[in-house]
Amino acid sequence: MGSGKGSIRRTMDMLNGPLLGKILIFALPLALSSILQQLFNSVDVAVVGHFAADSAAATAAVGCNGPVINLIINLFVGVSVGANVVISSYIGEGSPEKANRAVHSAMTVALISGIFLLFLGLAVSKPVLELMNTPEGVLPYAVQYLRIYSLGMPFVMLYNFGAAILRCIGDTKRPLFCLVVSGVLNAGLNMIFVIAFHLDVAGVAIATVISNAVSTAMILFFLLREKSEVRLEIRKLSLSPQDIARILKIGIPAGLQSMVFSFSNVIIQSVLNGFGTAAVAGSAVSLNYENFSYFIIAAFTQATVTFTSQNYGAGKYDRCRRVFTLCAVLCVILTACMSWTFVLGRTFFASLFTRDSEVMKYALIRMVFILSLNFLSTSYEVGGAALRGIGYSMTPAMLTVFGTCIFRLFWAYTICRFWPGFEMLLAVYPISWVITGGAVLAAYFILRKKAFSSSVHTL
Repeated sequence: MGSGKGSIRRTMDMLNGPLLGKILIFALPLALSSILQQLFNSVDVAVVGHFAADSAAATAAVGCNGPVINLIINLFVGVSVGANVVISSYIGEGSPEKANRAVHSAMTVALISGIFLLFLGLAVSKPVLELMNTPEGVLPYAVQYLRIYSLGMPFVMLYNFGAAILRCIGDTKRPLFCLVVSGVLNAGLNMIFVIAFHLDVAGVAIATVISNAVSTAMILFFLLREKSEVRLEIRKLSLSPQDIARILKIGIPAGLQSMVFSFSNVIIQSVLNGFGTAAVAGSAVSLNYENFSYFIIAAFTQATVTFTSQNYGAGKYDRCRRVFTLCAVLCVILTACMSWTFVLGRTFFASLFTRDSEVMKYALIRMVFILSLNFLSTSYEVGGAALRGIGYSMTPAMLTVFGTCIFRLFWAYTICRFWPGFEMLLAVYPISWVITGGAVLAAYFILRKKAFSSSVHTL
């Protein structure tokens, strides 16, 4: 492997030329891949909602596990963001050997964390779901789903880190291909396990594990055959103290932010569980469409952090500013368009997942409350990504902890006790988005000025 800037082989040159087209080429396949993954995963909810023996309980069991799964994995998914920043900055600096060394450190962390999460998930499944006040009729199904899902944690980690590495060179198309293949497989296995073998919740969980294994095998195949500086070689797997320190400096705050965010959602879910099985199932239906919209945000967040990291590493601060502006504007417009499509056609979209009138009622309420305004969350997501790209990871993490977790806990246990109701509980989301977004954007503009006026990088 050569050295110097000339030896860096990028799928996309993020350092030169117009940005708009490149950001769209980067973000749209990433958004599409996540949406397709969610679309195929939504088959889990749709299949059990229409074909399980106890459809409402099965739908609730699959749906209420979302916040728990996110809580368990998000610390390490945050570390994958740190890996993305560090590898991208090395590429921007023109340091191929360092980039390759960081790749192997990141994949070693992925393997270790996946094994750890497997055993953690098996151990905490029942106690966590009990603490969340999961309805008695739903609990056995929910525990079963989470325990089976936990068996696939190594695949989840290896895929997330592997996809993050490919994004460092601007490649979002091969991860998309992996998810299309595994998603089709997941949908087909759902039909077989639930309809043909009547495995219900266990069936969709088994299908998810198998499809995750397939997507991981494909992403590893691509990395092992990659010709650029992000090529993976099994014999080189190791933990470089220098790279691990840099990855964790960015990744731990990002992961803790995601964990705290997920923790707040677990708290909200536990309060929501008190409204009964229909409310839990209705929220699960709406959550599918919330995820579709969120993946637009996540795609432009990844574009922001990757483009910013490379250009900051190369000292191209004007391009960093343009990256933020373009990603923020595109993210707001596309998220709002998708969300309002679901809001306007909410009755049709909800009917795809349930035939139960009570479940439908709660689904429609949540879709209006959450999807109408969820474009507001782009403010702190893109702002936080831009801060991480220039080396400030703790600041957006702390602000998000306050604006989401602390504020939502306050809302759930004070406001909702004085004015109880499903709608009042949901109102916390848009309010917290405004508070958190304002704080993170203010921090971004202040710290950006400081970072760009200094010749010393904070990474």
